[in-house]
Amino acid sequence: MIRNVFIKEITEFARDGRVKIAFSIVIVLLGIATWISSRQYNSTNQQYAVAKSAERSIWNNQGEKNPHSAAHYGTYAFKPKYPLSLIDQGVDKYAGTSIFLEAHNRNEAQFSLAADQTGLARFGDLTPDFILLFIIPLLIVLLGYNAFTKEREMRTLVLIRSLGIAPWKLILGKWTALFLPILVITIVLIVSAGIILSNLEDFGVFKWSNLGILFLVYICYYIVFVNLVLIISSKSKKSSISLVLSLAIWIIACLVVPKAASNFAEAKYPYPTRQEFSANILKDKQEGLDGHDPWNKQAKLLEQKVLKEYNVDSLHQLPFNFDAYRMQKGEEHDAEVYFKQYKYLKSQFEGQTNVYIGLAAFSPFLPARFLSMGVANTDYSTHWDFSDAAEDYRIKMQAFLNNDFAKNSSHGNWSYKAEETTWEKLPAFEYAPPQLAEILSKNSSNIIVLVTWLLGSFAFLFITIKI
Repeated sequence: MIRNVFIKEITEFARDGRVKIAFSIVIVLLGIATWISSRQYNSTNQQYAVAKSAERSIWNNQGEKNPHSAAHYGTYAFKPKYPLSLIDQGVDKYAGTSIFLEAHNRNEAQFSLAADQTGLARFGDLTPDFILLFIIPLLIVLLGYNAFTKEREMRTLVLIRSLGIAPWKLILGKWTALFLPILVITIVLIVSAGIILSNLEDFGVFKWSNLGILFLVYICYYIVFVNLVLIISSKSKKSSISLVLSLAIWIIACLVVPKAASNFAEAKYPYPTRQEFSANILKDKQEGLDGHDPWNKQAKLLEQKVLKEYNVDSLHQLPFNFDAYRMQKGEEHDAEVYFKQYKYLKSQFEGQTNVYIGLAAFSPFLPARFLSMGVANTDYSTHWDFSDAAEDYRIKMQAFLNNDFAKNSSHGNWSYKAEETTWEKLPAFEYAPPQLAEILSKNSSNIIVLVTWLLGSFAFLFITIKI
């Protein structure tokens, strides 16, 4: 009997012109979005390779130069575009792609894609994640809003009951017929993306396991919508009412709750303004060691400590250049200041994340959205991880340069110049994004919420519906 119900529903879908048009539009949009994303992905990584090679060449070919001058000359850390960003671009459009690494300062990522776009960008981009997260749930509404109401309106429900079919069999037949087309579309997209990524040169290792997890996230998300639409259809007396209620659920889940959650999280855990953040950093820096100021209170205390430690009377008697040593200690103090201030930003970010998780009880969109970005390495957590890796490299770079200055010159000798080959000894910046196990661990709360939505909607569907 389940098979008969399934065949009946699929046949009606095939005969309905609106369904054919909707499917055709979704498939065409997915194809165009995937093609655009693959071209952008390939182009961005080619630019990344060129920029990374060129910047390293510039750094290695500085010629003879004072190491501290090289520290101020600086270099760039570039963030590659990862394979699954072809499906979900996440925050990459807004987060910036490169960080300038220099002495004394921790800089933010620059050159975001959004900054170069026109005002038309506010209307959104045609990307696979937009189709997957917004359009396909809307397609589910279009396909399933009248799953049960049409039976009442056509008075076929009485005939179905007379056949003695168990309610759960009728529900399962309609559920399968509604879910199968969505499953096929998702499989086609995921497999197509996997084939494209397998044949592209990428700067992150593409893994089918990551793609498989992304597929499961979207499938769970769609199942929740299938269940909700069928529940509404079973409780409604007319198809028009069911359609309005189903669209209301889609609007609330995909538009209203995410926007409200964003506003609420920002209000409860606000980030400081750029001026406040800079002022806090400057205040903390002034209270500590200034590596450039030999008359700074902390600098004089450091001088006395070093003289006592080496049992000498003059800085000229030290076996290293104290100016470079003091600058390195100043760098270490500045690094602690930045660590403190950025730790506060991360605590605010974690607070906002917890707000999103709490409000995910009102929308399956939120856990699906964050899981999708996490697995694709395009979420804020990955961007923070990249930023921290760049800062760790900057600290090691400054230590390398200041130590070379200190070891190879005497106190007061600012004319020292390092050899041309010195710069090549500094290892190039490399960044590896978090592994899948770590990503899933960080997103355990989102997984729990999405699974709860999945099981809860199934339970409500099969327990409460009475035909």
